[in-house]
Amino acid sequence: MRIYAVADIHGRPERIRRMRANILRYKPDAVVLAGDVTSFFHPAGVLEQIHKLPAPVLLIRGNTDLARVEYLAGFYGNIHSLHLQRIEIAGVGFAGISGTIPVPFRSRISWRQELVLQKAMAMIDEMSVLVVHPPPYGVLDAVMGRCHAGSRGVARLVRQKNPRLVLCGHIHEASGVAEMDGSWIVNCNMAGGRQGAVVDMEAGKAPAVRMLPESGEAVQAS
Repeated sequence: MRIYAVADIHGRPERIRRMRANILRYKPDAVVLAGDVTSFFHPAGVLEQIHKLPAPVLLIRGNTDLARVEYLAGFYGNIHSLHLQRIEIAGVGFAGISGTIPVPFRSRISWRQELVLQKAMAMIDEMSVLVVHPPPYGVLDAVMGRCHAGSRGVARLVRQKNPRLVLCGHIHEASGVAEMDGSWIVNCNMAGGRQGAVVDMEAGKAPAVRMLPESGEAVQAS
């Protein structure tokens, strides 16, 4: 299956326009929004635009998304909240966790982090796609190339459950692909003119990741 993954849209119309163009070009089976979809105010207007994208949308909240974003998403048939939910598309299981706190502080998934992580663990296996807003601590999480600002809870979850793919954002300077204990981490934020990532997943093979705009061949995880 093919996934188009983005994070840190921040409700900007030009980013949603770029998303639409990439969806039409790459024809993904699913669009994954890894948090900071809106920017505090007027989330319904942003969700209305997201709802009209020509592919099913899976969403979690980030630190600029109000709690009611998940409630509002329920009114749009093309948008599905992944927070502590498992959804399967084309035989691939997706699970997600909403939330974080702003950098440069070390991110905690929620005020009841341990309970949330325990619930998420029950939904994840080695073939799953985990969607979170902050990267795991120490991986694609360096602020200005110096301070690690990822989530230790996410790092622990990844090490224990080894999901096949982790989609995240939050740290704008750290877009890219990295391996962590057998899981492939993709920071797909849209800051600085970036346009997210296209990930092709095939049974028995490692994910192939294209960071957009493309600068060459897909990165074949191995």
